[in-house]
Amino acid sequence: MTERVVGIGAGAKELATEDMILNIGPQHPSTHGVLRLRLTLDGERIATAEPIIGYMHRGAEKLFEVRDYRQIIMLANRHDWLSGFANELGVVLAAERLLGMEPPVRAVWARTLLAELNRVLNHLMFLGSYPLELGAITPLFYAFDERERIQAVMEEISGGRMHYMFNRVGGLKEDLPLGWLDRVSAAVAETRRRVPDIENLILHNDIFLARTTGVGVLTHDQIMQYGVSGPIARASGVDVDLRRDDPYLAYPELPVKVVTRSAGDCHARFEVLLDQLKVSLDLADACAERLRALPPGPINQRLPKVLKVPEGHTYAWTENPLGINGYYLVSKGDKTPWRLKLRSASYNNIQALREMLPGHLVADMVAILGSMFFVVGDIDK
Repeated sequence: MTERVVGIGAGAKELATEDMILNIGPQHPSTHGVLRLRLTLDGERIATAEPIIGYMHRGAEKLFEVRDYRQIIMLANRHDWLSGFANELGVVLAAERLLGMEPPVRAVWARTLLAELNRVLNHLMFLGSYPLELGAITPLFYAFDERERIQAVMEEISGGRMHYMFNRVGGLKEDLPLGWLDRVSAAVAETRRRVPDIENLILHNDIFLARTTGVGVLTHDQIMQYGVSGPIARASGVDVDLRRDDPYLAYPELPVKVVTRSAGDCHARFEVLLDQLKVSLDLADACAERLRALPPGPINQRLPKVLKVPEGHTYAWTENPLGINGYYLVSKGDKTPWRLKLRSASYNNIQALREMLPGHLVADMVAILGSMFFVVGDIDK
């Protein structure tokens, strides 16, 4: 038997090392969909990280140009499949602005209610799935139980579970079903009662704290440079929320509480998402109460069979569950847009990975990726 001693003692030569290039994805469990990360590793530590996108690109922005303003809504609610209703809003708000159209007050409050319920659904998905990335499966069942409760009322009103197709230029597809507001209030109350179960299960767990505290810190300057928005930006102390700062729908009349943290790490991002969930439940309750107090009235504007938007351009942005979602609409007066540029939240947010991942261990990469709360369709559009 031959014994070989390598690199021991002061006089031993250092072992030659070289960086290793590792591709995570495009089909890999830790990439949250068809995303690819090209990592340069120094041992087990990440030296550089390059997000490579485009594997799910469907050319939505070009498809917008050959669809009329009813058909576009169907396309718009699919790029972020966890925020279908919120995605639809940007299109109709942009078209209404160019048309100079004011939707009925009943539609304004109903849209606000549905947008907040959609936000609750989005946040519950990530609150349940993120611990799963770190090896905890139980929170997923708790979160999905609450999601089903909210999904039931969303499905009742629209017929869809993910792609609601319920917005229309000038309002909503149809009025609220009889007794629906009571069912919404009951679902919101039960979800609010059970959210502490999820919180107690995850937030102060020693393993969860060890895997997320101080990991994946995103600084205020990095957020400004990359245009990061939404819960991820607010977890780093960026106090921006369009519902309060540039209000639309019924938000000027609602007390929108903006949740922030200062640490900017994975744990702070999770905390912001959890607290935002509670805020959205309160806003949904306030909208339901206001809708009960409104007198009967129309839920939409009557539209011509062929809807043509006047020539001009406008930009409509909304505070989507994952961040700022914007539509830049250019019209030549036709029934289809001349140009409709989509600014999606996840596209900007994911670019910051090239700054966040270097210096961390490969084992921490999954924790950081999960805490960015992105949808790959929202990146690739």
